[in-house]
Amino acid sequence: MSQTDSLIARAAEQAASDTTACAIADAAHAAATSATASDIVCAANIAENPYKRDFPLLANHPDLAFLDSAATAQRPKTVLDAQRRFYEEMNANALRGLYRLSVEATEAIEVARHRVAKFIGAPDWHDIVLTRNASESLNIVAKAFAPTVLKPDDEVCITIMEHHSNLIPWQQACRAAGAKLVYLYPDENGVITPEEMNAKIGPKTKIVSVVHVSNVLGVKNPVEELGRRVHEQGGYLVVDGAQSTPHIHVDVQAIGADFFAFSAHKLFGPFGMGVLWGRDELLNAMPPFLTGGEMIDSVTEQDATWAPVPEKFEAGTQDAAGIYATAAAIAYVESVGLDVIAAREQALVRYCMDEMAKLPFVTIIGSPDPDMHHGVISFNVDGIHPHDVASILDMDQVAIRAGHHCAQPLLTWLGVENLACCRASLAFYNDKKDVDALIEGLGNVWRTFNG
Repeated sequence: MSQTDSLIARAAEQAASDTTACAIADAAHAAATSATASDIVCAANIAENPYKRDFPLLANHPDLAFLDSAATAQRPKTVLDAQRRFYEEMNANALRGLYRLSVEATEAIEVARHRVAKFIGAPDWHDIVLTRNASESLNIVAKAFAPTVLKPDDEVCITIMEHHSNLIPWQQACRAAGAKLVYLYPDENGVITPEEMNAKIGPKTKIVSVVHVSNVLGVKNPVEELGRRVHEQGGYLVVDGAQSTPHIHVDVQAIGADFFAFSAHKLFGPFGMGVLWGRDELLNAMPPFLTGGEMIDSVTEQDATWAPVPEKFEAGTQDAAGIYATAAAIAYVESVGLDVIAAREQALVRYCMDEMAKLPFVTIIGSPDPDMHHGVISFNVDGIHPHDVASILDMDQVAIRAGHHCAQPLLTWLGVENLACCRASLAFYNDKKDVDALIEGLGNVWRTFNG
Protein backbone atom coordinates (compact mmCIF):
# COMPACT_ATOMS: atom_id res chain seq x y z
CA MET A 1 0.00 0.00 0.00
CA SER A 2 1.32 3.43 -1.00
CA GLN A 3 1.63 6.30 1.49
CA THR A 4 -1.35 8.00 -0.19
CA ASP A 5 -3.48 4.88 0.06
CA SER A 6 -2.47 4.55 3.66
CA LEU A 7 -3.60 8.12 4.39
CA ILE A 8 -6.96 7.59 2.74
CA ALA A 9 -7.45 4.31 4.56
CA ARG A 10 -6.68 6.01 7.84
CA ALA A 11 -9.21 8.73 7.04
CA ALA A 12 -11.87 6.14 6.26
CA GLU A 13 -11.13 4.41 9.54
CA GLN A 14 -11.56 7.72 11.32
CA ALA A 15 -14.92 8.23 9.64
CA ALA A 16 -16.33 5.18 11.36
CA SER A 17 -16.10 6.92 14.71
CA ASP A 18 -16.32 10.58 13.70
CA THR A 19 -19.69 11.71 12.38
CA THR A 20 -18.89 15.40 12.36
CA ALA A 21 -15.64 15.73 10.43
CA CYS A 22 -14.86 15.63 6.75
CA ALA A 23 -15.33 11.91 6.30
CA ILE A 24 -19.03 11.91 7.27
CA ALA A 25 -20.19 11.78 3.67
CA ASP A 26 -18.14 8.84 2.47
CA ALA A 27 -20.68 6.13 3.36
CA ALA A 28 -23.53 8.03 1.71
CA HIS A 29 -21.57 9.49 -1.18
CA ALA A 30 -22.76 7.15 -3.91
CA ALA A 31 -26.42 7.61 -3.03
CA ALA A 32 -26.16 11.34 -2.52
CA THR A 33 -24.43 12.12 -5.78
CA SER A 34 -26.92 10.10 -7.83
CA ALA A 35 -30.15 11.55 -6.51
CA THR A 36 -33.37 9.78 -7.44
CA ALA A 37 -36.29 11.50 -9.10
CA SER A 38 -38.08 11.37 -5.75
CA ASP A 39 -35.14 13.09 -4.03
CA ILE A 40 -35.24 15.89 -6.57
CA VAL A 41 -39.02 16.33 -6.26
CA CYS A 42 -38.70 16.56 -2.49
CA ALA A 43 -35.86 19.07 -2.78
CA ALA A 44 -37.98 21.29 -5.00
CA ASN A 45 -40.62 21.54 -2.25
CA ILE A 46 -39.44 24.92 -1.00
CA ALA A 47 -42.20 25.13 1.61
CA GLU A 48 -40.28 22.52 3.60
CA ASN A 49 -36.73 23.01 4.82
CA PRO A 50 -34.72 20.11 6.23
CA TYR A 51 -31.42 22.01 5.81
CA LYS A 52 -31.50 25.13 7.99
CA ARG A 53 -31.04 23.06 11.12
CA ASP A 54 -27.60 22.05 9.81
CA PHE A 55 -26.45 25.69 9.82
CA PRO A 56 -26.08 27.10 13.35
CA LEU A 57 -26.34 30.77 12.39
CA LEU A 58 -29.57 30.16 10.50
CA ALA A 59 -30.97 27.82 13.14
CA ASN A 60 -30.21 30.38 15.86
CA HIS A 61 -31.81 33.23 13.90
CA PRO A 62 -35.05 31.75 12.51
CA ASP A 63 -36.36 35.18 11.46
CA LEU A 64 -33.32 35.92 9.28
CA ALA A 65 -33.76 35.60 5.52
CA PHE A 66 -30.15 35.30 4.42
CA LEU A 67 -30.03 35.99 0.68
CA ASP A 68 -26.36 36.84 0.16
CA SER A 69 -24.78 33.44 -0.41
CA ALA A 70 -23.04 34.60 -3.60
CA ALA A 71 -20.90 36.85 -1.40
CA THR A 72 -20.28 34.17 1.21
CA ALA A 73 -22.27 31.12 2.20
CA GLN A 74 -23.25 30.01 5.66
CA ARG A 75 -21.34 27.09 7.18
CA PRO A 76 -22.90 23.85 8.36
CA LYS A 77 -22.13 22.54 11.83
CA THR A 78 -19.96 19.79 10.38
CA VAL A 79 -17.60 22.40 8.94
CA LEU A 80 -17.45 24.39 12.17
CA ASP A 81 -16.86 21.17 14.11
CA ALA A 82 -14.10 20.07 11.74
CA GLN A 83 -12.22 23.36 12.09
CA ARG A 84 -12.53 23.28 15.87
CA ARG A 85 -11.56 19.60 15.96
CA PHE A 86 -8.35 20.35 14.10
CA TYR A 87 -7.32 22.94 16.67
CA GLU A 88 -8.36 20.74 19.57
CA GLU A 89 -6.90 17.43 18.40
CA MET A 90 -4.17 17.91 15.78
CA ASN A 91 -2.99 21.53 15.97
CA ALA A 92 0.58 21.58 14.68
CA ASN A 93 2.51 22.98 11.74
CA ALA A 94 2.07 20.55 8.87
CA LEU A 95 4.99 19.34 6.72
CA ARG A 96 7.58 20.42 9.25
CA GLY A 97 7.53 17.90 12.06
CA LEU A 98 8.06 14.21 12.55
CA TYR A 99 6.04 14.04 15.75
CA ARG A 100 2.49 12.66 15.78
CA LEU A 101 0.53 15.93 15.74
CA SER A 102 2.48 17.33 12.80
CA VAL A 103 2.11 14.07 10.90
CA GLU A 104 -1.65 14.10 11.48
CA ALA A 105 -1.89 17.71 10.30
CA THR A 106 0.04 16.77 7.16
CA GLU A 107 -2.25 13.81 6.57
CA ALA A 108 -5.32 16.02 6.96
CA ILE A 109 -4.05 18.33 4.21
CA GLU A 110 -3.29 15.52 1.81
CA VAL A 111 -6.60 13.75 2.38
CA ALA A 112 -8.33 17.08 1.74
CA ARG A 113 -6.36 17.53 -1.47
CA HIS A 114 -7.61 14.13 -2.66
CA ARG A 115 -11.20 15.07 -1.83
CA VAL A 116 -10.96 18.35 -3.74
CA ALA A 117 -9.52 16.59 -6.78
CA LYS A 118 -12.34 14.04 -6.79
CA PHE A 119 -14.97 16.77 -6.33
CA ILE A 120 -13.96 18.69 -9.46
CA GLY A 121 -12.99 15.70 -11.57
CA ALA A 122 -9.28 16.46 -11.54
CA PRO A 123 -7.21 13.55 -12.87
CA ASP A 124 -4.35 13.94 -10.37
CA TRP A 125 -4.48 15.21 -6.80
CA HIS A 126 -0.93 16.51 -7.13
CA ASP A 127 -2.26 19.29 -9.36
CA ILE A 128 -4.51 20.74 -6.64
CA VAL A 129 -2.86 23.93 -5.37
CA LEU A 130 -4.29 25.20 -2.08
CA THR A 131 -4.48 28.99 -1.97
CA ARG A 132 -6.17 31.68 0.11
CA ASN A 133 -9.09 32.34 -2.26
CA ALA A 134 -10.15 32.29 -5.90
CA SER A 135 -8.63 35.74 -6.42
CA GLU A 136 -5.19 34.46 -5.45
CA SER A 137 -5.66 31.41 -7.67
CA LEU A 138 -6.46 33.57 -10.69
CA ASN A 139 -3.57 35.90 -9.93
CA ILE A 140 -1.19 32.94 -9.92
CA VAL A 141 -2.29 32.10 -13.46
CA ALA A 142 -2.10 35.68 -14.71
CA LYS A 143 1.24 36.48 -13.09
CA ALA A 144 3.07 33.14 -13.26
CA PHE A 145 1.59 31.38 -16.30
CA ALA A 146 0.69 34.24 -18.64
CA PRO A 147 4.25 35.59 -18.97
CA THR A 148 5.37 32.16 -20.19
CA VAL A 149 3.03 32.25 -23.22
CA LEU A 150 2.03 35.87 -23.93
CA LYS A 151 3.95 37.87 -26.51
CA PRO A 152 3.42 41.36 -27.96
CA ASP A 153 0.25 41.59 -30.07
CA ASP A 154 -1.19 38.37 -28.59
CA GLU A 155 -4.75 38.60 -27.25
CA VAL A 156 -6.37 37.60 -23.99
CA CYS A 157 -10.14 37.19 -24.24
CA ILE A 158 -12.46 37.65 -21.25
CA THR A 159 -16.15 38.51 -20.85
CA ILE A 160 -17.58 41.86 -19.82
CA MET A 161 -19.26 40.07 -16.89
CA GLU A 162 -16.01 39.12 -15.12
CA HIS A 163 -15.53 39.71 -11.42
CA HIS A 164 -12.68 42.15 -10.92
CA SER A 165 -10.55 39.23 -9.69
CA ASN A 166 -10.68 37.78 -13.20
CA LEU A 167 -10.33 41.12 -14.96
CA ILE A 168 -7.66 43.26 -13.31
CA PRO A 169 -5.01 40.49 -13.36
CA TRP A 170 -5.50 40.21 -17.13
CA GLN A 171 -5.29 43.98 -17.59
CA GLN A 172 -1.92 43.82 -15.88
CA ALA A 173 -0.75 40.70 -17.72
CA CYS A 174 -1.58 42.25 -21.08
CA ARG A 175 0.09 45.53 -20.16
CA ALA A 176 3.26 43.70 -19.11
CA ALA A 177 3.40 41.58 -22.28
CA GLY A 178 2.24 44.19 -24.79
CA ALA A 179 -0.80 42.03 -25.48
CA LYS A 180 -4.39 43.14 -26.10
CA LEU A 181 -7.34 42.52 -23.80
CA VAL A 182 -10.46 41.59 -25.80
CA TYR A 183 -13.99 41.43 -24.38
CA LEU A 184 -16.83 39.05 -25.16
CA TYR A 185 -20.24 40.73 -24.80
CA PRO A 186 -23.45 38.77 -24.21
CA ASP A 187 -26.78 39.22 -25.96
CA GLU A 188 -29.84 40.68 -24.24
CA ASN A 189 -30.32 37.41 -22.30
CA GLY A 190 -26.74 37.29 -21.05
CA VAL A 191 -25.64 34.62 -23.56
CA ILE A 192 -22.26 34.63 -25.28
CA THR A 193 -23.33 33.71 -28.80
CA PRO A 194 -21.39 31.70 -31.41
CA GLU A 195 -21.28 34.86 -33.53
CA GLU A 196 -19.55 36.75 -30.72
CA MET A 197 -17.06 33.94 -30.26
CA ASN A 198 -16.36 33.92 -34.00
CA ALA A 199 -15.67 37.66 -33.92
CA LYS A 200 -13.42 37.65 -30.86
CA ILE A 201 -11.53 34.33 -30.71
CA GLY A 202 -8.98 33.97 -33.46
CA PRO A 203 -5.34 33.23 -34.33
CA LYS A 204 -4.06 35.91 -31.94
CA THR A 205 -6.05 34.57 -28.95
CA LYS A 206 -3.62 33.01 -26.53
CA ILE A 207 -5.80 32.83 -23.39
CA VAL A 208 -9.54 32.81 -22.77
CA SER A 209 -10.35 33.44 -19.10
CA VAL A 210 -14.02 33.33 -18.27
CA VAL A 211 -16.35 33.19 -15.30
CA HIS A 212 -18.28 29.91 -15.22
CA VAL A 213 -21.39 31.49 -13.65
CA SER A 214 -21.81 35.26 -13.47
CA ASN A 215 -22.15 36.69 -9.98
CA VAL A 216 -24.49 39.41 -11.32
CA LEU A 217 -26.50 37.83 -14.13
CA GLY A 218 -26.46 34.27 -12.78
CA VAL A 219 -25.92 32.99 -16.33
CA LYS A 220 -23.79 29.91 -16.96
CA ASN A 221 -21.28 30.62 -19.70
CA PRO A 222 -20.55 28.10 -22.49
CA VAL A 223 -17.11 27.26 -21.12
CA GLU A 224 -16.85 23.98 -23.02
CA GLU A 225 -17.36 25.70 -26.37
CA LEU A 226 -15.01 28.54 -25.43
CA GLY A 227 -12.38 25.97 -24.51
CA ARG A 228 -12.80 24.12 -27.80
CA ARG A 229 -12.38 27.31 -29.79
CA VAL A 230 -9.31 28.62 -27.98
CA HIS A 231 -7.66 25.19 -28.09
CA GLU A 232 -8.17 25.16 -31.88
CA GLN A 233 -6.05 28.33 -31.92
CA GLY A 234 -3.36 26.74 -29.74
CA GLY A 235 -4.42 28.75 -26.70
CA TYR A 236 -5.54 28.04 -23.14
CA LEU A 237 -8.78 28.15 -21.14
CA VAL A 238 -8.93 29.55 -17.59
CA VAL A 239 -12.23 29.18 -15.68
CA ASP A 240 -13.31 31.15 -12.62
CA GLY A 241 -15.54 28.66 -10.82
CA ALA A 242 -16.22 30.68 -7.66
CA GLN A 243 -19.96 30.93 -8.40
CA SER A 244 -20.44 27.58 -10.12
CA THR A 245 -18.74 25.10 -7.80
CA PRO A 246 -21.27 25.44 -4.92
CA HIS A 247 -24.27 24.94 -7.18
CA ILE A 248 -23.60 22.66 -10.15
CA HIS A 249 -21.49 19.64 -11.05
CA VAL A 250 -17.98 20.59 -12.12
CA ASP A 251 -15.68 18.35 -14.12
CA VAL A 252 -12.55 20.16 -15.20
CA GLN A 253 -11.75 17.52 -17.80
CA ALA A 254 -15.21 17.60 -19.36
CA ILE A 255 -15.04 21.40 -19.45
CA GLY A 256 -11.68 21.22 -21.16
CA ALA A 257 -10.15 23.72 -18.76
CA ASP A 258 -6.44 24.29 -18.50
CA PHE A 259 -6.88 26.06 -15.15
CA PHE A 260 -9.85 26.15 -12.76
CA ALA A 261 -10.21 28.30 -9.63
CA PHE A 262 -12.69 28.49 -6.77
CA SER A 263 -12.95 29.53 -3.14
CA ALA A 264 -14.09 27.59 -0.10
CA HIS A 265 -16.17 30.26 1.61
CA LYS A 266 -18.76 30.25 -1.18
CA LEU A 267 -18.81 26.43 -0.96
CA PHE A 268 -20.07 26.45 2.65
CA GLY A 269 -16.47 26.26 3.87
CA PRO A 270 -14.16 28.60 5.79
CA PHE A 271 -12.79 31.97 4.83
CA GLY A 272 -9.19 32.12 3.67
CA MET A 273 -9.18 28.97 1.54
CA GLY A 274 -9.06 28.69 -2.24
CA VAL A 275 -8.16 26.15 -4.88
CA LEU A 276 -6.31 26.31 -8.16
CA TRP A 277 -6.28 23.28 -10.41
CA GLY A 278 -4.08 23.31 -13.50
CA ARG A 279 -2.90 20.82 -16.06
CA ASP A 280 0.19 19.11 -14.76
CA GLU A 281 2.52 20.08 -17.58
CA LEU A 282 1.52 23.76 -17.29
CA LEU A 283 1.98 23.92 -13.53
CA ASN A 284 5.36 22.28 -13.80
CA ALA A 285 6.52 24.77 -16.45
CA MET A 286 5.45 27.82 -14.42
CA PRO A 287 7.71 29.68 -12.01
CA PRO A 288 6.45 30.08 -8.42
CA PHE A 289 4.18 33.01 -7.60
CA LEU A 290 5.40 33.44 -4.02
CA THR A 291 8.57 32.19 -2.36
CA GLY A 292 9.58 31.01 1.08
CA GLY A 293 8.75 28.22 3.45
CA GLU A 294 8.23 24.72 2.12
CA MET A 295 8.02 25.68 -1.56
CA ILE A 296 11.74 24.95 -1.97
CA ASP A 297 13.69 21.77 -2.56
CA SER A 298 17.05 23.28 -1.64
CA VAL A 299 18.58 26.69 -0.97
CA THR A 300 22.16 27.92 -1.29
CA GLU A 301 23.56 31.38 -0.67
CA GLN A 302 22.99 32.40 -4.26
CA ASP A 303 20.30 30.10 -5.62
CA ALA A 304 17.34 27.87 -4.88
CA THR A 305 15.49 24.99 -6.50
CA TRP A 306 11.74 24.55 -6.20
CA ALA A 307 9.72 21.80 -4.63
CA PRO A 308 7.47 19.83 -6.98
CA VAL A 309 3.88 20.83 -7.69
CA PRO A 310 1.76 21.59 -5.67
CA GLU A 311 4.18 22.66 -2.94
CA LYS A 312 5.94 24.96 -5.43
CA PHE A 313 2.92 27.29 -5.26
CA GLU A 314 2.20 26.97 -1.53
CA ALA A 315 4.72 29.29 0.09
CA GLY A 316 4.58 29.89 3.82
CA THR A 317 2.52 28.27 6.55
CA GLN A 318 -0.76 26.91 5.30
CA ASP A 319 -4.11 27.18 7.04
CA ALA A 320 -4.26 23.49 7.87
CA ALA A 321 -7.45 23.88 9.91
CA GLY A 322 -9.10 25.70 7.01
CA ILE A 323 -8.00 23.01 4.58
CA TYR A 324 -9.42 20.34 6.86
CA ALA A 325 -12.69 22.28 7.14
CA THR A 326 -12.82 22.72 3.36
CA ALA A 327 -12.81 18.95 3.01
CA ALA A 328 -15.68 18.85 5.50
CA ALA A 329 -17.60 21.36 3.39
CA ILE A 330 -17.17 19.25 0.27
CA ALA A 331 -18.24 16.18 2.19
CA TYR A 332 -21.38 17.98 3.34
CA VAL A 333 -22.23 19.09 -0.20
CA GLU A 334 -21.73 15.53 -1.41
CA SER A 335 -23.96 14.22 1.36
CA VAL A 336 -26.80 16.52 0.22
CA GLY A 337 -26.10 15.89 -3.47
CA LEU A 338 -25.49 18.49 -6.15
CA ASP A 339 -28.51 17.32 -8.15
CA VAL A 340 -30.67 17.96 -5.10
CA ILE A 341 -29.02 21.33 -4.51
CA ALA A 342 -29.53 22.41 -8.12
CA ALA A 343 -33.19 21.35 -8.15
CA ARG A 344 -34.01 23.16 -4.94
CA GLU A 345 -32.16 26.32 -5.88
CA GLN A 346 -33.86 26.43 -9.26
CA ALA A 347 -37.27 26.09 -7.60
CA LEU A 348 -36.37 28.96 -5.28
CA VAL A 349 -35.19 31.17 -8.15
CA ARG A 350 -38.33 30.45 -10.17
CA TYR A 351 -40.65 31.25 -7.28
CA CYS A 352 -38.72 34.42 -6.42
CA MET A 353 -38.73 35.73 -9.99
CA ASP A 354 -42.43 34.91 -10.39
CA GLU A 355 -43.21 36.90 -7.24
CA MET A 356 -40.94 39.78 -8.27
CA ALA A 357 -42.77 39.97 -11.60
CA LYS A 358 -45.91 40.91 -9.64
CA LEU A 359 -44.15 44.03 -8.31
CA PRO A 360 -44.37 46.72 -11.03
CA PHE A 361 -41.63 48.77 -9.38
CA VAL A 362 -39.00 46.01 -9.57
CA THR A 363 -36.80 45.50 -12.64
CA ILE A 364 -34.83 42.27 -12.95
CA ILE A 365 -31.40 42.58 -14.56
CA GLY A 366 -30.61 39.89 -17.11
CA SER A 367 -32.75 37.21 -18.65
CA PRO A 368 -36.45 36.93 -17.70
CA ASP A 369 -36.04 33.14 -17.80
CA PRO A 370 -35.47 31.75 -14.28
CA ASP A 371 -33.54 28.80 -15.73
CA MET A 372 -30.82 31.28 -16.77
CA HIS A 373 -30.25 32.41 -13.20
CA HIS A 374 -28.11 29.98 -11.20
CA GLY A 375 -28.90 31.08 -7.67
CA VAL A 376 -28.53 34.80 -8.48
CA ILE A 377 -31.21 37.44 -9.12
CA SER A 378 -30.02 41.01 -9.60
CA PHE A 379 -32.64 43.74 -9.66
CA ASN A 380 -33.42 47.37 -8.91
CA VAL A 381 -36.37 49.19 -7.39
CA ASP A 382 -37.54 52.15 -9.47
CA GLY A 383 -36.16 55.45 -8.23
CA ILE A 384 -34.64 54.03 -5.04
CA HIS A 385 -30.90 53.62 -4.56
CA PRO A 386 -29.85 49.99 -3.99
CA HIS A 387 -28.11 50.94 -0.75
CA ASP A 388 -31.40 52.29 0.59
CA VAL A 389 -33.19 49.13 -0.53
CA ALA A 390 -30.71 46.91 1.29
CA SER A 391 -30.78 49.04 4.45
CA ILE A 392 -34.57 49.00 4.71
CA LEU A 393 -34.71 45.27 3.98
CA ASP A 394 -32.24 44.73 6.80
CA MET A 395 -34.77 46.25 9.19
CA ASP A 396 -37.08 43.42 8.13
CA GLN A 397 -34.34 40.81 8.75
CA VAL A 398 -33.72 40.31 5.04
CA ALA A 399 -30.05 40.26 4.02
CA ILE A 400 -29.22 41.07 0.38
CA ARG A 401 -26.22 42.60 -1.36
CA ALA A 402 -26.23 46.09 -2.89
CA GLY A 403 -23.49 47.72 -4.94
CA HIS A 404 -21.45 46.97 -8.04
CA HIS A 405 -20.62 43.41 -6.97
CA CYS A 406 -17.02 43.75 -8.14
CA ALA A 407 -18.34 43.95 -11.70
CA GLN A 408 -18.15 47.64 -12.56
CA PRO A 409 -17.46 47.18 -16.31
CA LEU A 410 -20.55 44.97 -16.62
CA LEU A 411 -22.85 47.45 -14.86
CA THR A 412 -21.38 50.28 -16.92
CA TRP A 413 -22.02 48.35 -20.14
CA LEU A 414 -25.56 47.52 -19.02
CA GLY A 415 -26.20 51.19 -18.27
CA VAL A 416 -27.32 50.46 -14.72
CA GLU A 417 -28.18 53.67 -12.88
CA ASN A 418 -25.82 54.62 -10.04
CA LEU A 419 -23.47 51.85 -11.18
CA ALA A 420 -25.15 49.67 -8.54
CA CYS A 421 -27.89 47.11 -8.20
CA CYS A 422 -29.51 44.86 -5.62
CA ARG A 423 -28.74 41.15 -5.61
CA ALA A 424 -30.60 38.32 -3.93
CA SER A 425 -28.54 35.14 -4.06
CA LEU A 426 -30.16 31.91 -2.95
CA ALA A 427 -28.76 28.65 -1.65
CA PHE A 428 -30.39 25.32 -0.94
CA TYR A 429 -30.80 26.21 2.75
CA ASN A 430 -33.28 28.94 1.80
CA ASP A 431 -37.01 28.33 1.58
CA LYS A 432 -40.33 29.87 0.57
CA LYS A 433 -40.49 31.84 3.81
CA ASP A 434 -37.21 33.59 2.96
CA VAL A 435 -38.47 34.58 -0.48
CA ASP A 436 -41.79 35.75 0.94
CA ALA A 437 -39.90 37.92 3.43
CA LEU A 438 -37.96 39.50 0.56
CA ILE A 439 -41.12 40.21 -1.44
CA GLU A 440 -42.91 41.69 1.58
CA GLY A 441 -39.80 43.72 2.40
CA LEU A 442 -39.65 45.15 -1.12
CA GLY A 443 -43.23 46.29 -0.67
CA ASN A 444 -42.17 48.05 2.52
CA VAL A 445 -39.27 49.68 0.67
CA TRP A 446 -41.62 51.06 -1.96
CA ARG A 447 -44.11 52.34 0.60
CA THR A 448 -41.34 54.02 2.59
CA PHE A 449 -40.52 56.25 -0.39
CA ASN A 450 -43.89 56.44 -2.13
CA GLY A 451 -46.50 56.22 0.61
